[in-house]
Amino acid sequence: MTLTLGFSPCPNDTFIFDALVNGRVDTGGLRFEPVLEDVQTLNRWALEGRLDVTKISYGALPLVAGDYVLLGSGGALGRGVGPLLVARPERVAFRPEAATVAIPGEHTTAHLLFSLAFPEVVHKRFMLFSEIEEAVLAGAVDAGVIIHEGRFTYQAKGLAKVLDLGEHWEAETGSPIPLGGIVARRGLGAEVAHDVDRLIRSSVEQALRAYPLVTEYVKRHAREMDEAVMRQHVDLYVNDFSVEMGEAGRSAVRRLLEVHARARPEVEPARGDLFLG
Repeated sequence: MTLTLGFSPCPNDTFIFDALVNGRVDTGGLRFEPVLEDVQTLNRWALEGRLDVTKISYGALPLVAGDYVLLGSGGALGRGVGPLLVARPERVAFRPEAATVAIPGEHTTAHLLFSLAFPEVVHKRFMLFSEIEEAVLAGAVDAGVIIHEGRFTYQAKGLAKVLDLGEHWEAETGSPIPLGGIVARRGLGAEVAHDVDRLIRSSVEQALRAYPLVTEYVKRHAREMDEAVMRQHVDLYVNDFSVEMGEAGRSAVRRLLEVHARARPEVEPARGDLFLG
């Protein structure tokens, strides 16, 4: 059986899935066709049910939970890993009620964390995460929410931090930050989903055993070609939760879904068990 597998080209995802998609994990009768796209595209495709297994933002989970089940391995959760709200230095003291803010996708966890911190902001522009820093620098928006490599490079580009949205989440909830998870189509059945979960766990465990090695696969897809930045990215987003989210991770996801329900009351809450049993 061949399964389509969606994940982003960011170093944490390519680090996690490298061994799986490049033949260094014995997958038995399963084969994986990798599809690398930005997370907002993957969120949209999950809404359309296009991929068998895919990375999604946890902010999109309530919208796709009817068709997909959340796996335990391969995701991004942790502390000190949240998105940042940045602005030009002279605009750090921006007025939320009047500000226009760039956000990396409507259904991203970054949007949900931003909404928790700044519910009064109504002027939002949704765009690719890779376009946000330039939009802020050019003055097209007053501030922007940055993710991925932007956490490590924004200061060098002349931007200043307004708020660490992850720190705000942790202060408000006491929970680790659920950024993105791996889901499998429910129609695949529980046996296949468990096999996929086990194989992803094997892939990330293999990558962690070899770390700090950064493979050519990771380097080829990284936007920031500096190897030190790639390692910063892996250090930040790949951790024990990526091997297995466990009950602490599941509890954090439930807390995020409570925030989602308050922020998006028009969206019907997910029914049934979200997690692979």
